[in-house]
Amino acid sequence: MSRGTRGFATVAASIAAGTSIQALNGPLPWMIGPILAFAASNAAHAGLHVPRSLRYAGQLLVGTALGLYFTAAVVDRLVGLLGWIALATVLSLGMGLIASRILVRIGRVDPVTAFFAGTVGGAAEMANQAERHGARVDQVAASQVTRVLLVVLLLPLGFQLTGLQGDDVYHAASLPFRPLALTALLAGSLLAGGAASRLGVPNGWLFGPLALSAALTATEHAPSAVPSALVNLGQWLIGCSLGVRFTPDFFRGSPRLLLGVLVSGCALIALCLCAGTLVAGLSGIPWATMALATAPGGLAEMGLTAKLLKLGVPVVTAFHIVRLAVVVAAAGPGFRLLCRIRAKRHS
Repeated sequence: MSRGTRGFATVAASIAAGTSIQALNGPLPWMIGPILAFAASNAAHAGLHVPRSLRYAGQLLVGTALGLYFTAAVVDRLVGLLGWIALATVLSLGMGLIASRILVRIGRVDPVTAFFAGTVGGAAEMANQAERHGARVDQVAASQVTRVLLVVLLLPLGFQLTGLQGDDVYHAASLPFRPLALTALLAGSLLAGGAASRLGVPNGWLFGPLALSAALTATEHAPSAVPSALVNLGQWLIGCSLGVRFTPDFFRGSPRLLLGVLVSGCALIALCLCAGTLVAGLSGIPWATMALATAPGGLAEMGLTAKLLKLGVPVVTAFHIVRLAVVVAAAGPGFRLLCRIRAKRHS
């Protein structure tokens, strides 16, 4: 079978999987379906690749849709939560250090690689940092992507099975669907995403459109609603790009490494849930919302999960935006500081 034929079959399988999960009322069907289909196909040596431009397109659609939740009242509310966002970010950094130690012990990964693998940041951003500091980029990327996959599979399913679903007081701006206005909004999102990416903003193709959409919404200038079909398309594109990263080399790796990645990933999820429980108890924010806000998943994935479960979409999004920015900025200096502390201990 040619690669093109395998690619077509995998796309068809991903659509069938998404449709089936949706029919069963499963969580995030248009993200989980393609993740499973593309991961299974590549594990069977299909050798498929998803162009970065398609992942960026998915992030653009999701970012634009999430930005519609940031009304003026919501922005005022989020300003009052900045202290709790800062606390959750610090706790996440500490939890990442614990997870990295687990990865060292179980997976026998070198400490430098484990540090960037356990840090709660985006997969691409942490891989870039790892390369600069001489870590194993492949192991960092595999750990980060595997953890996101675990979060996407376990948290929404767990929430659904236990009946945890909010009655979100935060709703997207009530707007009619205007095709021409939506086209203009998406064109603006394209420019915003491109500018953010060029400026080196983490997850620029998600953050740029989100910032533009949020600014327009907060100032009551949002031009149109984003149809659910486009949001589902964004999920599907992100899901394909996540699933395709599971190559045969990942599954052929050391069993101890695979075990370490899984155990440290599950441990980090549990630790972040503990952090979310603490912040929820202190702040009064609903626990389920804080569980997603502190989860070690990606901004797009957790924002979509919050949207699906009606759990404080702008709160979850704001927590993840700040954490991502802080983690990406602090990962390099933090690593160098830890190295100096260890050097003093051994001197």
